[in-house]
Amino acid sequence: METRELLGVSHADAFEFFLEHLKDVTEEDAPPLRELLYNASVLAHFASTSAASDDYPGCPTSLRAVFDTFVLDRSRAFDADLMEAAAAQCLLLTGFFLDQQRLRHNVHWYAALGSAFYERAAQALTDQARARMMRTMARRFGFWRHQQRRLAHELRESQLPRVASRPF
Repeated sequence: METRELLGVSHADAFEFFLEHLKDVTEEDAPPLRELLYNASVLAHFASTSAASDDYPGCPTSLRAVFDTFVLDRSRAFDADLMEAAAAQCLLLTGFFLDQQRLRHNVHWYAALGSAFYERAAQALTDQARARMMRTMARRFGFWRHQQRRLAHELRESQLPRVASRPF
């Protein structure tokens, strides 16, 4: 079953949503387009993936899940796709969901871990263009964490119509 059938939104819709809003929050910093596209795709992926999915690795529910999946189990530490997934989960949880995670976890440690996961992914890749993107994300992890947090705040504070709660 497609995401659109379940949520009324496709992955492409989610990508466009995050791309436009990331452009808005990063306008003054003018990041390279490829980084903007990559980060929009990370956010869109997690927005359109269920935490209950059977896919491995699944959508993260907390930094504890990242620790259990990627730190305790080192058997795939040199799998580029898995290391990128680990890094993207750290980015999402220490960036977009920082406010929800910081009271329970050492988000600075997880941010350093996320950057190291991107670097490890780059080392394991043979595709040089993709390896460059992973190195860029490792180097600019802090910048993108900050941008994702700004985006989360902007979305939370936006004047989007709120659904009025109705008694049932």
